[in-house]
Amino acid sequence: MAISLPFSLTKKPTYYPAKPFDTLRDALRASERQYSERPAFLQKEKGSWRAYTYAEFLDLTEGLGTELYAQGMGGGTFLVIGENSMEWGCAYLATAGGLGVVVPIDSEIPEEEFRMIAGECQPTAIFYSEKQKAKAEWLPPEVRRICFTEIAGLAESGQRRIYDGDTRYVNLKIDSEALAVLLYTSGTTGRPKGVMLSQKNICSNISDIATMIWHEPDDIFFAVLPFHHAYPCTTSLLFPLCRGCCVAICQGLRYITRDLQEVKPTIILGVPILIETVYRKIMINIRRKGPKTEKLVSALVKLTGNNMALKRRVFAEIHDSLGGRVRLIISGGAAADPAVLKGLHGFGFLAIQGYGLTECAPLAAVNKDDAFKFESAGLPTPHGVLDIYDVKSDGTGEIRYKGDNVMLGYYKNPEATAEVLRDGWFYTGDIGYIDRDGFLYITGRKKNLIVTLGGKNVSPEELEDHLCRTSFVAEAVVVAYMNETKGDYDIVAVMYPDTETFTEVYGPRYTSGQIEAEFAKAVAEVNASVQSFKHISYFVIRKEEFSKTTTKKIKRKGVAEESKDEYLRKLAGMN
Repeated sequence: MAISLPFSLTKKPTYYPAKPFDTLRDALRASERQYSERPAFLQKEKGSWRAYTYAEFLDLTEGLGTELYAQGMGGGTFLVIGENSMEWGCAYLATAGGLGVVVPIDSEIPEEEFRMIAGECQPTAIFYSEKQKAKAEWLPPEVRRICFTEIAGLAESGQRRIYDGDTRYVNLKIDSEALAVLLYTSGTTGRPKGVMLSQKNICSNISDIATMIWHEPDDIFFAVLPFHHAYPCTTSLLFPLCRGCCVAICQGLRYITRDLQEVKPTIILGVPILIETVYRKIMINIRRKGPKTEKLVSALVKLTGNNMALKRRVFAEIHDSLGGRVRLIISGGAAADPAVLKGLHGFGFLAIQGYGLTECAPLAAVNKDDAFKFESAGLPTPHGVLDIYDVKSDGTGEIRYKGDNVMLGYYKNPEATAEVLRDGWFYTGDIGYIDRDGFLYITGRKKNLIVTLGGKNVSPEELEDHLCRTSFVAEAVVVAYMNETKGDYDIVAVMYPDTETFTEVYGPRYTSGQIEAEFAKAVAEVNASVQSFKHISYFVIRKEEFSKTTTKKIKRKGVAEESKDEYLRKLAGMN
């Protein structure tokens, strides 16, 4: 059941006007014409924040493109690898501005996977940060290596060429429907695939986002997630640049608190683990002040109702801890805990979530700022269509989507493309339903479904979501093992404890027995709330965090194998 809305659905949601554009180059130039002296980027350099204006950034981008084009590199494929930075954005947009195809690469990519991608796309050159020099050396010698530190010098040379009349690059005609960006999926369950996106895919998505979320040039987007993924690249880099806003580059997870205080952003885009960490710290600070403070805060949340301006004044101390200006927090990449979103809303932050896939550039749905449900993934984008295919008796089915933002296909993989692009629809592989108000709910992933021998479908994600709402459980992955004795699968929860919660409740020397007891209680609570065929039979305590992608998605591959011996020991002990 969805949490009640802080608004009436009888009121039609507002869609804001947004001028469409064909290419990222057109959008960036439009931003520069209107906001030339406003900051496009805030980036810490030599201990202080450096602002790059739109005029400076456009000069760097077009200068870099002009110089490399003059050197005969037009039409090539360019890898980009490095930490978030203005230079990363410059390399990306210079390539998309006419040089060729840009291929963003995960900074933490294993060598084998890097070589696989490079072998598949045959790069002309690689842009890399100083920290990624060793990875650049993995490439064959004929691939041009361009360190981020060289970009300013190359751009200066290119600007001199433009001044002398070389306008070949800046006047290039760009085919908005051709391959422009090649994004490799994170590979949480297997070999990554190259998602082919055109500028039309990305630009249409940016325009749709602009109609759904109120933003203005004064907004500062806090860029904390790595740009090489579709979600942060589109929403915290390309979107603000195309809309005249500012991108503030977070220096890294260790510096989040300090950076928030210094740049005072207005919009934070994160993944659930990041958003939940922010909320948890707020709640820990409240609890440390004692039961009276907890009761007072709870009363004030109710008293201030849905008056966000009043909430910001009443909870000014909480807002100041995040810089004092944050008004919007958006979670993506995975399902967020609705209690966390509701909790943040109670303190005066508009906290919502969206749904997307790399194949959709990435947004397919998002809760609006004036129409949202905390448990929902949101409403479909204005020019996209969401549908539920092959609906089961419980109302769920596979989510499919169509719109201008749907990918061209998978790179050099027509078989995989044909599996997901059919009859004009993109079949997402996600399971969910759409309620009567048009809001989308995600219940699981088709390929992760556990199908019992009785033909019942069990979504691991549903059970994991329930388990992780218990403060003692930091992470959970639900797997299944065949139990020959009972002739069906045992559903098993593999859980990693929340060390902060155990320390807070039991002290720093908490025991394995206390973990066992709290986990048993968590499993019992979940089993009491779901149908019997979904019951968790056993649980396994994990001693280390799960391996994750750089957007903090758990890599499910191998979890069942790693936990099987412990499951078998528990099974033997129960018999």
